[in-house]
Order: sequence, then structure tokens, then C-alpha cells
Amino acid sequence: MRQYETLMLFSPEMPGERCQEILAMMSGIVERAGGKVLIEDDWGMRTLAYPVRKQTRGHYVRLEYAAPGEAVAEMERNLRIAEGVYKFLSVKLADTYAEAKEN
Repeated sequence: MRQYETLMLFSPEMPGERCQEILAMMSGIVERAGGKVLIEDDWGMRTLAYPVRKQTRGHYVRLEYAAPGEAVAEMERNLRIAEGVYKFLSVKLADTYAEAKEN
């Protein structure tokens, strides 16, 4: 398993409950693939550097997890079709995940 991080940008009009539903869905994908969610970091509403879909603000959430590569592909597929997700970016943090590195 590798360690990944996915940063998601949600619509500012999306209710908080819907954001939590999407995060729960992403966590479920990771866990079904045999991975583990390490950190779920809600950055809240932020001003964007440039307008995205005519919006100047957005809700950011960072998800850090250890999972196989197939889980990342499935997460990105679901994020592409999810309503209210403006952008996302997945990055590999480490080639291997060691349980001892957890904080």
C-alpha cells in the first residue's frame, strides 16, 4: 500500500451534510479496497485565487490515506461524477505506508 493525499474543492453553496456524505463515500472506497483513512482535514471556506465556475469561494477538504492504487482511481471516478465537487487533486506522498508513522 502507498500513502496518498486527495485535496477536494466543494461548491460554497453545498450543504455541510452533503460534504460529509461525499467524505464518507470516499472513506468507504478506501476501506473496501483494504486501505485506511489517516487524516480527514476540513479547511473550511476559503477565498479562491481565481474564479472557478464563477465562484470566488470554495470549501476545501484534505483526505490523507493509505490504499492501493485502484482505490485512488475509484475515488477520482466518483469525484468526477459527484454533484458539487469543483476540483480535486490526488498526490502520492510515499511509496510505502508504515503503521508506526501514524500520529
